[in-house]
Amino acid sequence: MDFLNDRIKPIYFKYLSAAFGSAMITSIYSIVDMAMVGQYQGPDGTAALAVVAPVWNVIYSLGLLMGIGGSVIFSTKRGSNTRKDGGEKQYFTAAVIGSIALSILAWISIIIFEQPILKFFGADESLLILAQKYMRPIKFVFPLFLFNQMLAAFIRNDRNPGLTTIGVLSGGIFNIFGDYFFVFTCGMGIYGAGLATAIGSVVSFLVMMTHFISRKNTLRLVKTENIFNKLREISVTGFSTFFIDVAMGILTILFNRQIMKYLDSNALAIYGPIINVSTFVQCCAYSVGQAAQPIISTNFGAGKGSRIKETLRLSLCTTAFFGVFWTALSIIYPNLYIRIFMSPTQEILNIAPDIIRTYALSFLLLPFNIFSTYYFQAIMKPKAAFVVSVARGLIISGILILTLPVLVSVNSIWFAMPITELIVMIYAVINIQKYTKALPCR
Repeated sequence: MDFLNDRIKPIYFKYLSAAFGSAMITSIYSIVDMAMVGQYQGPDGTAALAVVAPVWNVIYSLGLLMGIGGSVIFSTKRGSNTRKDGGEKQYFTAAVIGSIALSILAWISIIIFEQPILKFFGADESLLILAQKYMRPIKFVFPLFLFNQMLAAFIRNDRNPGLTTIGVLSGGIFNIFGDYFFVFTCGMGIYGAGLATAIGSVVSFLVMMTHFISRKNTLRLVKTENIFNKLREISVTGFSTFFIDVAMGILTILFNRQIMKYLDSNALAIYGPIINVSTFVQCCAYSVGQAAQPIISTNFGAGKGSRIKETLRLSLCTTAFFGVFWTALSIIYPNLYIRIFMSPTQEILNIAPDIIRTYALSFLLLPFNIFSTYYFQAIMKPKAAFVVSVARGLIISGILILTLPVLVSVNSIWFAMPITELIVMIYAVINIQKYTKALPCR
């Protein structure tokens, strides 16, 4: 598979199918957990996993920071014909070292400060007990969630996207059947869901590690010069993708706290499924970005602008499809999400449709906005990617979440994300047009 000379369309769709499978199955870890726990323990179980959701956002985002940041530079250097000097391998080595350091810090934090962290994420005393039960087995393998994200990014860029799909699919399938077995058959409840997720992450890790004994592998640990400079480059390049997932955690915390302040636990129980559906939509966007990024990065390094523009056109069509699909599904069948993720009360069924339909308006533009950060990263425009990710993930969204209930009405909080995505989309469109016009014609 030659990113620089083969036809773009077959390469793009091969990578899209692999990335889509990986992204979707990754989301299954939290989706299946919430569905099983919600059915077993009702709205309290769903609310407890909504509290835990920011933990996933943080650990996955740290993996993306090293994985996407490092692999973008890896592919750009490979495309610019620096492969012979082994320079791209130094960025893989730096990303591995950075991942080890970050995983140790995250592991220590969740072990020592678990209770205050979960309380900060919105847990009251009853939800705290459930959240801690879920986290108990996960803490044993916590670093693997970070490493799986980092490895998947590099393996895709090393022209083996199928293995990442197999790895994540293997862990996801185990998680599905493990959830049912541990939660219901063994009667472990929320603890069983955590146990299935933990073992699933081990399965995914072991499968992806087989890349390093395959003939396709070109990833090697090598002596790395100026390690801190390379880590800085990786962090700057990968920050926007990193912040997308961190932002999801930040927004979840803000929503959790505002919902409990102005609404009630029923509204929080509804927000739990919304988080998970939003995760699905984000995963669709990730798959487009992850399919396009290796192609764009390699051709950017080689100065082949026409191939970048063709990849961009395919990506924009794909994001438009995903946006329309998820928005339409949410508007037409809002209570489908509720019935999947819990055994709802009649009160929840009554209030959920308006909440879900309002929030789901953001799904129309979300795939495009997230893809734009991958595009800016791939053409080495980290500042534009930074603006998009921080504006939608913290500044604009945060201001609206905090002020709308005060200035308009308590239920206007659900309009925070649709308004945010619209404003960010305008900025992203202007900058995509500007930077794409500046690409070489060849």
